[in-house]
Amino acid sequence: MSWHERATAVMPGGVNSPVRAFKAVGGTPPFAERASGARIITTDGNELIDFIASWGALILGHSRPEVVEAVRRAASAGTSFGISTHAEVELAELIVASVPSVDVVRMVNSGTEATATTVRLARAATGRQAIIKFEGCYHGHADPFLAKAGSGLATFGEPSSPGVPDATVADTRTVRYNDLESVSEQLDDNVAAIIVEPVAGNMGCIPPVDGFLQGLRDLCDRAGALLIFDEVMTGFRVGPASAQGRYGVTPDLTALGKVVAGGTPAAAYGGRRDLMQMIAPAGPVYQAGTLAGNPLATAAGLVTLRYLSDHPDLYDRFEAAASGAASRLETAMVRAGIPGTVNHVGAMLGIFLGIEQARSWDDVADLDGDLFARFFHGALKRGVLIAPSAYEAAFLMEDHLNGDLDKALAALEEAIEEAAQ
Repeated sequence: MSWHERATAVMPGGVNSPVRAFKAVGGTPPFAERASGARIITTDGNELIDFIASWGALILGHSRPEVVEAVRRAASAGTSFGISTHAEVELAELIVASVPSVDVVRMVNSGTEATATTVRLARAATGRQAIIKFEGCYHGHADPFLAKAGSGLATFGEPSSPGVPDATVADTRTVRYNDLESVSEQLDDNVAAIIVEPVAGNMGCIPPVDGFLQGLRDLCDRAGALLIFDEVMTGFRVGPASAQGRYGVTPDLTALGKVVAGGTPAAAYGGRRDLMQMIAPAGPVYQAGTLAGNPLATAAGLVTLRYLSDHPDLYDRFEAAASGAASRLETAMVRAGIPGTVNHVGAMLGIFLGIEQARSWDDVADLDGDLFARFFHGALKRGVLIAPSAYEAAFLMEDHLNGDLDKALAALEEAIEEAAQ
């Protein structure tokens, strides 16, 4: 019996997160045995240049020696205590010093916890109930976020997953990304907050158009609503001060994850001091977590963020590498005779086959799944692993910049040509 068969017998769909399945592309997903640098070695012995990067959590590379050593040292002292540690304070200080909106921060265990708590806090602070989110932006699997939007004008949410009560998403309003007019149509005095990925990463990589984020800031200020940036994906990935530093727009609250934990299961949320002082035990808004601030996660996060702080030039290298990759892949699409575009922001890439532009969910909703599946499997058989979905971003790691990127791009160029046939 294969590992996939064994997994399917005891886990839903054989995976612990749907994004790991090959449902959209067909075939049997590989199992990782180990990884180093930019490469994963599967249990079948295949070596793959990896652009999933643990869904953006790894920015330095797999099995980074200094991260591994920090986690080893932390584990030898104790894997969990139930009381605070010095490392939690140090990580919090580093986040506060780096992210413009964050005066006070709370560690949690997942991005979903972080985003869900920012919404709870926004509702408590404003005394309002409704939230506005954007089509194609994913904020975790908490019930209020599992609202689907119809096409055309922005609509009030309705459940997009069984088990989510109508009442839970009745106050979720879904609008179009990069479209301020659609936001204005839904913004009224019952809206507690607008939550947005400042660079959308769950419909590929879609950057904000000029003025979009500042427009959201202005709309919130006029309406008395809070602005929440979901930087679980973009935090410390698109710049040393995250997306809010890159674009010069400061939200009221921010959710962080992935890079902030150095590849371990942790996340954080933070914001203005007056808002964060409403969180228990300082205030009445309750949120807690047994493993929050876990010493293994804080050790990995500290090493990663300190390295990024000490090597700010890495972001310039990412920018140049992503720009070069986009140019090569778009040229390959032209040679193959298919429309396509590649978006990039910092160490994030969005590869879109079959469409001319990607600025909102309207552009990407009808991507050709068969074309992408051919591209995906063409890349995989050439030793390159990208996400098994046309709606996921690709991520660069520092180790890609040490020679693997050129080899991977050559394979992706061939995969594009093959997919077009």
